[in-house]
Amino acid sequence: MLGTVFKTSNPFDAESWSDPYTFLTPNGDLDLFWDDDGKMYIPGGGHVLLDVDLEEGTVVNNTFLWGGTGGVWPEGPHIYRKDGWYYISAAEGGTETGHYQVMARSSSLTGPYEPCPYNPVLTNKGTDEYFQTIGHADLFQDLDENWWGVALATRSGPEWRIYPMGRETVLYPVTWREGEWPILEPVRGKMSGWQMPAASRDLPGDGPFNSDPDAYDFTTLSGIPRNLVHWRIPTEGAFSIDSSRGLHIVPSRANLTGDSADLDGRSGLSFIGRPQTDSLFTFEAVIDAPLTEADQESGVTLFLTQFNHADIGVVILPKADGSGGNDRMLRFRATGEDAPAENIVKVPEAWGDDSIRFQIATVNSTHYTMAASQASQSDQQVVMSTFSARLVSGQSGPFTGSLVGVYATCNGAGSGVECPPGGDSWVKDWHYEGQGQYYTATDLIPE
Repeated sequence: MLGTVFKTSNPFDAESWSDPYTFLTPNGDLDLFWDDDGKMYIPGGGHVLLDVDLEEGTVVNNTFLWGGTGGVWPEGPHIYRKDGWYYISAAEGGTETGHYQVMARSSSLTGPYEPCPYNPVLTNKGTDEYFQTIGHADLFQDLDENWWGVALATRSGPEWRIYPMGRETVLYPVTWREGEWPILEPVRGKMSGWQMPAASRDLPGDGPFNSDPDAYDFTTLSGIPRNLVHWRIPTEGAFSIDSSRGLHIVPSRANLTGDSADLDGRSGLSFIGRPQTDSLFTFEAVIDAPLTEADQESGVTLFLTQFNHADIGVVILPKADGSGGNDRMLRFRATGEDAPAENIVKVPEAWGDDSIRFQIATVNSTHYTMAASQASQSDQQVVMSTFSARLVSGQSGPFTGSLVGVYATCNGAGSGVECPPGGDSWVKDWHYEGQGQYYTATDLIPE
């Protein structure tokens, strides 16, 4: 396993970060801890303490600190120095509904450590709470010296079946009196605690705020917005900005599923997206796809991994009657366990060569719908499928949560990493708008 550390003198400036310092380690879930003398250590999974020479990329010493409370998968340790004690906070129980957080402390960094008498200090294990799988927690102080905690959680209820946003970060208040063990408030959808700071956008850094909607006209942008991400590294030149037509996408040979041979996607997928960050949302993209050859395709996707996703696009397919030639078709298809049925319909002749507006929207907290319309007549939709969010909940990607975005592919035509000429697409308009967050299985903000 390869550990990585980056350095910067200005964390808000993307250009000031160093190249990675790397070192081999048998441990994952690495953290950083600075002792009173300023020396840095790296706690790691299994509750070990690594003394690392970053310049040489070597682990100088690997010290076992604590065996935990006996739960499976002791991982994600953090170390705090407070009131003469060293505290360890770590996760146990695995990352599913049995997840919980434990703590221990010692007067010496290397131990021995005594467990907290009321472990676990944080969990929703065995409850019917909406937020489940609570763990991998960390603690911090605000500028008013109030203590807070963050942890990973899923909005799944104890059934743990529908949670398309994967593991999210939750915030909760902590009381930590001098010389005592901290008291972590149980995670609930609605909580009270310390006074929150006033909301402000007067912050360093660039790029959009995480909770803002996307409203991009790519013909007016000079670069790709920082909140958009890729699945795997795309081939060079796959995405660019065209001031007259929008976001230019060169298709990849591999489609979003790929195969087990040379089209597995590791040579690049022409896919760009953003996380689903709301229980309820609508995502739309207007795509100009002047496709001409068989298997050329462009559209939008709800994407968890290459094994679990649902796509709606325009694709060139041979005529169904076998008479020769091709037709321009709308196609919905999905990959994954219990995937909904494929649906293929001909692009309405009235749409002509107009761009197509593709839409992904939540019906409720458990279902999505996918539709298409002529860009200039968005009120006349062709609904291609309504399906369960189970498709993108857990499955092959239980931690990450789903993405929505656009793609282009030639579905295996060509050779190497190159599609045959043609099949490029342009995205002019891209919109994502959150419409509500569930904080219990039935309660929604805004109401």
